[in-house]
Amino acid sequence: MEGTRTELQMIKMSEIQSQEVAWLWYPFIPYGKLTIVQGDPGDGKTTLVLNIAAKLSKGEGIDSEMKLTEPLTVIYQSAEDGLADTVKPRLEAAGANCEKISVIDESIKSLSMIDERLEEAVIRTKAKLLILDPIQAYLGGGMDMNRANEARDMTKKLAALAEKYQCAIVLVGHMNKAAGNKAAYRGMGSIDFFAVARSVLLVGRVEGEANIRAVVQIKNNLAAFGHPKAFELSEDGFRWLGDYEITADEVLGGIAPKANKLEQAKRLLREIAETNNAMQSNEIFNLAEEQGISRRTIENAKKELGIRAKRINNSWYWELDKIKPE
Repeated sequence: MEGTRTELQMIKMSEIQSQEVAWLWYPFIPYGKLTIVQGDPGDGKTTLVLNIAAKLSKGEGIDSEMKLTEPLTVIYQSAEDGLADTVKPRLEAAGANCEKISVIDESIKSLSMIDERLEEAVIRTKAKLLILDPIQAYLGGGMDMNRANEARDMTKKLAALAEKYQCAIVLVGHMNKAAGNKAAYRGMGSIDFFAVARSVLLVGRVEGEANIRAVVQIKNNLAAFGHPKAFELSEDGFRWLGDYEITADEVLGGIAPKANKLEQAKRLLREIAETNNAMQSNEIFNLAEEQGISRRTIENAKKELGIRAKRINNSWYWELDKIKPE
């Protein structure tokens, strides 16, 4: 039996208007695209996205690369945690404005990635971020995420939704247990999920640091890869640490990072301060470079230690005599 003939339609590239990619969090979460946040169970994926949602609901960013002008509306769907006893208390602990965070009611019918209610919810709330946590719970009955054709069908509609409303869509996914495999293949289900996402973030434990979780970008089709980040989980809650020196292989392999460059940078500045009250910034940059410390990392160390810069005769000097004590 012959299939229905589809009329050929051609589009000239000259007819398409170019546009720049807009970012919710540069270069990690783009607007209008799919982003995957993946990691092993219990490694902090949900904690990270909940704290991002909490910040956005107040018009704040988790770091300086989230440039917000007003609070954003977020839709957060969680299939693994109770709304009343887990999700809301965690949002409240993160200081969220819960008026700006909504959930689609699934009491009558479970939600899926191709459910029309997703689009209706984005239209009604004007949400700029939609989170589905975890991916596996939103496949819909009878769909197999391990089959490439079914995975493509699911993600294609979701990607179209993101693009149509310039909403960032984040899919939270568990990793499979194939230890030693590349990060792309350890995501649950078909590699097509990884292929369709424009950005993929790996969240995992840092070996030797019980409370620290690393965030490493393992895919980015839209910009240069972002610098690895980290956050701390403790009895006091969530604390964003910012730049962190670690690789995806170290996270996946449970290998302690070769060196935490930020701590190394702070040690260097303390050592310089033992014999210098001040030093020209270019000299410090050169000393840092000799130890494999980037300019960005030494600048972050300067900020954390409370070091001020002072201009003397057209040169910048770092005042090292008032470094914060350890």
